[in-house]
Amino acid sequence: MTDKLDGLSMDMEAVNKEKLRSVFPECFNEGSLDIDKLLSLCGEYIVDDYEKYEFKWKGKNDCLRIAQRRSTATLRPVPEESVNFDATKNLYIEGDNLEVLKLLQKSYFRKVKMIYIDPPYNTGNDFVYEDDFADPMRRYIEVTQQTTKSNPETMGRYHTNWLNMMYPRLRLAANLLRDDGVIFISIDDNEVHNLRKLCDEVFGEENFIGMISWFKKASPSNDAQYFSNDIEYLVVYAKVKLEWRPNRLPLTAKQMKYYQNPDNDPRGVWNSATYTCNKSKEERPNLYYPITNPFTGEEVYPKESAVWAYSQQQCKEHIENNLLFWGTDGTAKFPRFKKFLTNHQGVVNRTLWHYDDVNHTQGAAEELKRLGIAGFSTPKPSKLIEKIIRIASDPDSIILDFFSGSATTAHAVMQLNAEDGGNRRFIMVQLPEACGEKSEAYRAGYRNICEIGKERIRRAGQKLLESGGGQTPDEDRPPLDTGFRVFRLDSSNMKLWDDTPIEDGDVATLFDRIDRHIDGLKPDRSDEDLLYEILLKLGYPLTSSISVLNVGGIAVYSVEGGGLLVCLQEGVTADHIEQMAGLSPQKVVLAGRSLADSSTKANACYLLENSGIALEVI
Repeated sequence: MTDKLDGLSMDMEAVNKEKLRSVFPECFNEGSLDIDKLLSLCGEYIVDDYEKYEFKWKGKNDCLRIAQRRSTATLRPVPEESVNFDATKNLYIEGDNLEVLKLLQKSYFRKVKMIYIDPPYNTGNDFVYEDDFADPMRRYIEVTQQTTKSNPETMGRYHTNWLNMMYPRLRLAANLLRDDGVIFISIDDNEVHNLRKLCDEVFGEENFIGMISWFKKASPSNDAQYFSNDIEYLVVYAKVKLEWRPNRLPLTAKQMKYYQNPDNDPRGVWNSATYTCNKSKEERPNLYYPITNPFTGEEVYPKESAVWAYSQQQCKEHIENNLLFWGTDGTAKFPRFKKFLTNHQGVVNRTLWHYDDVNHTQGAAEELKRLGIAGFSTPKPSKLIEKIIRIASDPDSIILDFFSGSATTAHAVMQLNAEDGGNRRFIMVQLPEACGEKSEAYRAGYRNICEIGKERIRRAGQKLLESGGGQTPDEDRPPLDTGFRVFRLDSSNMKLWDDTPIEDGDVATLFDRIDRHIDGLKPDRSDEDLLYEILLKLGYPLTSSISVLNVGGIAVYSVEGGGLLVCLQEGVTADHIEQMAGLSPQKVVLAGRSLADSSTKANACYLLENSGIALEVI
């Protein structure tokens, strides 16, 4: 049976309905969901309570519809602006992140381990724009021609505009996270209260992990009217809290100073901990017993209002294993417990991060200057993002940033891979917001923010490679991937049917539309454009490996080792189809123009179906 590629992004409403239908089939009547019945099955009965707690604002329902409305757009490859296009597994996507997130749904649904975003803080001067439900691509083109569109408090919908921008994007982003995934969101005082409520709505308040305070300034603002605002926040939510396990971090140089070896223990350096706990002997009589100092022979009891932290049997084992320390001369009043560095499980993560550890905003600007990048006023330090990635990812993670700005996240991913040999991959998404003609960025030659981000990745990657990429020749590690494939948001490569109403009797217009739609592909698009749209719409990653095969004199794209074959050339015959079937793909995609006639199409269906191979025609 032949399927027709519809050119639309993933149908999230259908996916969600199918999930519900699989669990609650009795709540569907003639294909429609009976919401009252669903609620009653969950023990929630409809009452006329108009004072219940809920988070509402004007436009919230429209936001949900915008998020779930399928996109007809595509992502077109831009090899000339990419680095190592054919081999890299990293992505840089130019476009409105709302449409891009929709297009990524099929290919990256529940595949992203970590998301970091640094969205507009809504200070009154940030670039915040309203989405157009009716024509998102028209609105996108309009917006990218503007240098700024601020959101001042005088507009009257100050918080509403920001919420309407963030809500559908977070909804779509949540779909991309793995069950053991997590999102970190940078924010300041202006919207942190609304962001918490928004994330409770999207991710569920039970999946709130914490809120990290980042001490971002090296010195206070002495001209502040009230307080010097030295803190920003990282709001952290897991996709499923019980599934997410943060990594503990290695000891810092400062913490390592506490590990020494005063008794020359052959097991190496250690740190000591108290051997008592703050319980009384009345509460824990079994932990109140004497320990003999082997150097003085004195029997020692815990200090007043305390007991030992370990049972008598455990203490005996600790003594036998030389884990009690009585001071360098053996005369300490109480023993200390030796904890060796070799057994250290890492440092527990805290919610206050100082700039000594992760740098500050001034240091972030200096970092860009060292790369020769000018004109981006609010970068984040790569050490800050690197710490987040250390905590939240594993060595083979996909990391997404859909407000990528100067591409600090991409820089941090490459830096960490260089340090630990990881194979993390990044997906950066950024609106190509124009730089003002009077801006420093414009004077430096950058026409939009995307040009700044791409150039940063190029220079940071080159610097890592020149420094050896953290690797030595004898290490069995994959080569450091400092490349990235650039894609640009655009309208579909496939012609969409013009369904605007026609006046009665206007046969000429109808036939004109039919004639224009006979070949469903736009004439100004390349085969590569169409190929990547096919990958997106079928759910293949944009970094899929692609090779070109010669099948009976025509070019056929082989995707992911031949699992998918795509032929867009004209003149495909039954013999070509038979040769393709002999390569044992799972699916074959053909352009409608490729097939010589209806007879060839019928033969193609028969040959492929007999071989258990799916066929799609575009």
